Amino acid sequence: MENVDWSLIHSFLATARAGSLSAAARQTGISQPTLGRHIRALEARLGGPLFQRQAGGQRVTSLGADLVPMAEAMEAAAARLSLVAAAARKPGLTGVVRITASRIVAHHLLPPLLADLRLREPGIELELVPSDTSENLLFHEADIALRMYRPTQADVIARHVTNLPMNLYAAPSLLARHGRPQTVEQLLALPFVGFDRNDLILRMMAGLGISRRREDFALRCDDQLVYWNLVRAGAGVGAMQAAIAGSDPGVERIAPFVPLPDLPLWLATATPLARAPRVKRVWEHLATGLSRPKPLDPPSVLG
Repeated sequence: MENVDWSLIHSFLATARAGSLSAAARQTGISQPTLGRHIRALEARLGGPLFQRQAGGQRVTSLGADLVPMAEAMEAAAARLSLVAAAARKPGLTGVVRITASRIVAHHLLPPLLADLRLREPGIELELVPSDTSENLLFHEADIALRMYRPTQADVIARHVTNLPMNLYAAPSLLARHGRPQTVEQLLALPFVGFDRNDLILRMMAGLGISRRREDFALRCDDQLVYWNLVRAGAGVGAMQAAIAGSDPGVERIAPFVPLPDLPLWLATATPLARAPRVKRVWEHLATGLSRPKPLDPPSVLG
C-alpha cells in the first residue's frame, strides 16, 4: 500500500460500504465517474479487480475483501491525524465547536445553554446538529456529542452528566375521552403512541414487566419531536423527560404509580479534542448546565 493516494482508498472504501457507485456518490459527494476512475487506478496498482458487477450494484472480490480492513485502518489513522490538527488549529477560546444531540435535547434543553455560552464566549462559534443517529466522533463528524448511553469507543472520553427523570403524559383531550387511569390495567387500555423501528419503548415496558409488540401501537413514529407532538395532540399516551413535559400546558402527567427508568445523559468527545481550550470550555459549560436541568418555559412552537 506504499505511496497509494489516500483518495483512491477513500473511494474504494465508500463504494464497498455503499454497495454501488451511485450510492457511494450520493454519500460522499464525489461524482460517480471520479469514483470509478479512482477504483480503476487502484485496481491497476494492485493488479486485480476489487469489485464484481451484480444486479443493483457492486460486490467486493476476494482481493477487495482483503483490502477493506487495511483501508479502514488507514481511514482511522487519517481521522486521528485530522483530530490532532483540529485540536491545535485554534489554541485559545476561538474557533468552531460542533455539537450533536438528539432532536429532543437539541430542541428543548440546549438553546438556553448555548445562548448563554455565546454571551460568555463570543470568540467561540457553535454548530448544533440535531440528530437521532450517533455521529462518529473519531471521524470528526462532531466535536462534542450528547448521548443517552455510555460511549464505548476507544479514544473517546465520556462523562456522565446527569439522569433525566421520565414520566408518562397524555393530552387533556385524550383523558376527557378515556378517563384518568388509576391502575396498570386501566393505563394499558389507553391508546399509546409508539416508536416505529426503534425498540426503546418495547424494552422499557419489558423492564416494567409489561409485554408488548410493535403492532400493539396503532400509531408509530421514530422522530422524537413528531412523537411528542402526537402525544400533545391527543393521539395517545407517551413518555417524556420531566424537565420538558413538566411545564407543558398541552399535557398532563398520568399514572405516577408506573415508575419509568431515568435516561442517563453523557457527554463525549474524542481524546485529542478534549485538550483544545474551546472544546473544553464548551464541555464544561454543558456539563454544568445539564447537571441542573430545570422545568422549561412552555413551548410556543414545536416541530
